[in-house]
Amino acid sequence: MSITAGMVAVGGPAAAAAVNYVALGDSYSSGTGAGSYDAGNNCQRSANAYPRLWAASRSPDSFSFVACAGATTSSVSSGQLSALGSSTTLVSITVGGNDAGFSTVMQTCVLQSVANCETAVRNAETFMQNTLPGRLDSLYDSIRGRAPSASVVVLGYPRLYTQSTSGCVGIGETKRRALNRAADTLNTSIAKEVAEAGFTFSDVRDEFAGHELCSGDGWLNSVTWPLGDSYHPTARGHSGGYYPALSSTSREALARHRDS
Repeated sequence: MSITAGMVAVGGPAAAAAVNYVALGDSYSSGTGAGSYDAGNNCQRSANAYPRLWAASRSPDSFSFVACAGATTSSVSSGQLSALGSSTTLVSITVGGNDAGFSTVMQTCVLQSVANCETAVRNAETFMQNTLPGRLDSLYDSIRGRAPSASVVVLGYPRLYTQSTSGCVGIGETKRRALNRAADTLNTSIAKEVAEAGFTFSDVRDEFAGHELCSGDGWLNSVTWPLGDSYHPTARGHSGGYYPALSSTSREALARHRDS
């Protein structure tokens, strides 16, 4: 809300708490696929990525954008957490997809048989259910240790394909359903660990509903050039999907933090 000449403060409201925001994570946070990348690094941090959109609209007291394409729980832990500190009040992150080898799964499903695709998805789901939780738990503990006062919002991943498959070209229906199931499994595993850590999970599947591939109004790149942009949100996916998801959950998380 902007202050105009006709608005007069009575009694002087309490000063707003400082907001020091750090954006961690992988390519879904850095903005791979959304274009307009920073020069001079390989992290594909985009001017259109949701952390930058949030910072531009909220003007936090400080903003550190360290998310990087290809990041895993291990590389976030070793290469990004130095951006956190005792004054950090808000953290956002997407992570876990690269640990589960989702890009390799996608390559298998696009280029190989249905049987190979389903095997790759099942193997990834096993990893998501049995191995990924421990990695997430360790990372979340590290985030809390470095930023003990921060509200932490963990964003999930969208389904890639619309549930309606009529008129959808490219990979077949069986593969599409398997990939959507993998996204659901990944989100379920992440959400469980987020709850146990006391963080906030923001499920973006509802924001992307009706905007998956083959929807006719997609917010995700299909197979494209450069290939690394494939199956990542477009600029519209960040502005219409991830940005509002962070906006609503961060507002609630920061309010709970102030009231605690």
